[in-house]
Amino acid sequence: MRVMAQMAMVMNLDKCIGCHTCSVTCKQAWTNRTGTEYVWFNNVETRPGQGYPRTYEDQEKWEGGWALNKRGRLQLKAGGRLRNLLTIFASPKQPSIDEYYEPWTYDYESLTNAPLQEHTPVARPKSLLSGKDMQVGWSANWDDDLGGAPELATADPILQRVSDKVRLEFEQTFMFYLPRICEHCLNPSCAASCPSGAIYKRAEDGIVLVDQDACRGWRKCVTGCPYKKVYFNHKTGKAEKCTFCFPRIEVGLPTVCSETCVGRLRYIGLVLYDADKVLAAASVTDEKDLLAAQRGVFLDPDDPHVQREAERAGIPHDWVQAAQRSPIWALISTYEVALPLHPEYRTMPMVWYIPPLSPVVDVVQETGVDSEDTSNLFAAIDTLRIPVEYLAELFTAGDTAPVTAVLKRLAAMRSYMRDLNMGRSGDPAIPASVGMDEATMYEMYRLLALAKYDERYVVPAAHAEQAHGLEELATECSLDYDGGPGMGGSGPFGEGSGGQDPLAVENFHMLQQRQTTDTVAEPESRKARVNLLNWDGKSAPAGMFPPKADPDDGTSQPGASDGGRP
Repeated sequence: MRVMAQMAMVMNLDKCIGCHTCSVTCKQAWTNRTGTEYVWFNNVETRPGQGYPRTYEDQEKWEGGWALNKRGRLQLKAGGRLRNLLTIFASPKQPSIDEYYEPWTYDYESLTNAPLQEHTPVARPKSLLSGKDMQVGWSANWDDDLGGAPELATADPILQRVSDKVRLEFEQTFMFYLPRICEHCLNPSCAASCPSGAIYKRAEDGIVLVDQDACRGWRKCVTGCPYKKVYFNHKTGKAEKCTFCFPRIEVGLPTVCSETCVGRLRYIGLVLYDADKVLAAASVTDEKDLLAAQRGVFLDPDDPHVQREAERAGIPHDWVQAAQRSPIWALISTYEVALPLHPEYRTMPMVWYIPPLSPVVDVVQETGVDSEDTSNLFAAIDTLRIPVEYLAELFTAGDTAPVTAVLKRLAAMRSYMRDLNMGRSGDPAIPASVGMDEATMYEMYRLLALAKYDERYVVPAAHAEQAHGLEELATECSLDYDGGPGMGGSGPFGEGSGGQDPLAVENFHMLQQRQTTDTVAEPESRKARVNLLNWDGKSAPAGMFPPKADPDDGTSQPGASDGGRP
């Protein structure tokens, strides 16, 4: 047994309202730099739909993840070492900008400077890549308003596999939201695909990162990742990906996407796993056994033997305690209501999902019977508007039994808690029908519905004795150089790889200049910027006011010479 720790996330899809707040805050924190205009480390997809990039789940086309060869051994779906070496200078199996989308802004100057006229002026979309007028036809959330529409849903790779189970007539349409980030897999195919060894998995917390110094821009990682969550920065020539906000994790804070989630649907915690079992679990023959195999890799943090082995492996005692309190362990292994995204890719993903239940109540309610009665809910699960087969293709490699079991547990919890909320005693037969007792079901309800901040996010901080090592790792794998990861500016990897002065609003000309220049944009103007976020209000910082003219020699003096007042 080789015990290792892994930071992981669970998302409750029943709570996602599709507001995209997580995507926007992640974009502002990590991908607000030149060359990352099309990059969304976090995006919220509408299902059914093609996803982002388009049809990324079609691995027959993109060849991401792992597959078993004829000898039953794991091999990259894109081919072995020889094939990867032969295509190292031209890797055709990856999305183009059309599969992502050509990023754009709008020519707002046409609106602000247009003279008075009979017709309202139009701000035409302009490409952030070429600066020319363009026709917008796709984006990261293009499916958002068209979920279930035959025009786009028919291109959904998952829907194509269960087309006989789904009807796209208007009255039978369905949709739900699926937030996605990098899966930070136990068996990452992106790391195995990288010829330079630039992608690595941190030993202390399992976060998968890119060493910007080692990256040579081969883009094999883009091909190898089946979730297409590794992106290529065309300005720096480097690969970039979600970092699980490791600078925040190291000080005990949750990721930005979790912190700002409006629906409070994300849970973050630490899990312990046996690293010696990962290869065997990812190599099981039947894809439908992958869920159970991955659950078997996780270790019970309350087991004294596991605790001793964790201590022997150098895992701090407070980290083991954090694993005991982890909502991830509870949702995956104790309550067994969380499922991995596409386990058939054999990467052993560590971002899991609780499938949506809400439509089952609507279906029962439409019949005029009690929509909270357990027997009615159980009977309606097979007639969900969101077909169980569709959810199974997402989370269990097509096996409907685990999905049905999860939905029944969630339905039973809803029925059981209604009795308690109505002042009646709970019926112990309800939790017993799904293999739970009353106390466990109430704990599950409390975690899913009432959990407070420190219960949803159990993030142990890094230890002081590990600070130097973590500092070195952060320098190696950060997405920029000088001002901290993801903050932009100019650094050793070109425009967009260093620090950036705080900037509240950019006009079209500023943005266009940043996208087209090969050097630091307007260095003189950068020096003149004033950061009011750090202003204490007691004095005027340099640059706040224009220079004051000296009447004696006609030269200008800084306004700060007379106390900073004009």
